Amino acid sequence: MNSRERVTRTLRFEHPDRAPRDLWCLPGVLMFQQDEVDAVQARYPLDIVGAPGVDGPSRRASGTPNVVGTYTDAWGCVWRVAEPGVIGEVKGPPLADWTALETFTPPYEVLEGADFSRVNPFCAETDQFVIGHPGIHPFERMQYLRGSEALYMDLAYGANELLRLRDMVHRFYMEKLARWCETNVDGIGFADDWGAQHNLLIAPRLWRELFKPLYAEYFQVVHDAGKFVFMHSDGDISAIYPDFIEIGVDALNSQLFVMDIEELGRQYRGKITFWGEIDRQRVLPFSTPDEVRAAVRRVRAALDDGSGGVIAQCEWGINVPRANVEAVFETWLE
Repeated sequence: MNSRERVTRTLRFEHPDRAPRDLWCLPGVLMFQQDEVDAVQARYPLDIVGAPGVDGPSRRASGTPNVVGTYTDAWGCVWRVAEPGVIGEVKGPPLADWTALETFTPPYEVLEGADFSRVNPFCAETDQFVIGHPGIHPFERMQYLRGSEALYMDLAYGANELLRLRDMVHRFYMEKLARWCETNVDGIGFADDWGAQHNLLIAPRLWRELFKPLYAEYFQVVHDAGKFVFMHSDGDISAIYPDFIEIGVDALNSQLFVMDIEELGRQYRGKITFWGEIDRQRVLPFSTPDEVRAAVRRVRAALDDGSGGVIAQCEWGINVPRANVEAVFETWLE
């Protein structure tokens, strides 16, 4: 079977011939280790690929991401990068003062100038499973706009402006998503980090009240278009795993090693596809290839019953040895 068939059968628990492969490379790896990335992908061809970017030009964006210094994104958030090859942090949130919300508008010009002309030909020319990444992350975007500390205070005290900000971001993302769903991509990817090291960043009750309805709308649009939903969220998100399943996530990428992997398998195996991962906090950067293999075997023992529902994914960070990435994919073939 080809890659598209393999991923589709995995998501449907229809006994693929093996777990599909997916590799995420942080910017620094692509900037400084492209030859190594090419060598790994030649040895272990990937089954999943991202669609070409399509956003139009922004009136507010300036500077260059991932290089030391500052840059401004399409929403007017000012980022500071202290080390080459990393994403950086927002140090200039445009809505630090709520009065700025009165005149603030999302960057609709990037939708008006978006060029989707390469997406469908790209999908037609590959037998890989193609995921579109519209960049939909309402919680993170609200933090970038308001500042993380201020937004958490807003959530705690129930600021009136909070819902206005949420709804403004959501309307923009709904329009962006609708355009992506008109293309021939196989799935749509979402990313929003909700977990701390040992629990959710906000109370599950508050998450269900304020944010779960947004994701439910996004995922309904994707499914109505006949596509699969891929969701990423860092940290310990065990409290909302059943919520993501309920509202239609097909594949969930999460930090398995900060949760109870075996318990996740007992509760959710066969109900959702585990889209990776192998521990990138300790195992991948600091362990030997044999220790990496042991980590992969632990994941497989807990989650892989042979019917599908698992994707062999890992993230290649700047400090991860190539041998450890290769050990991941080698062990998934055992």
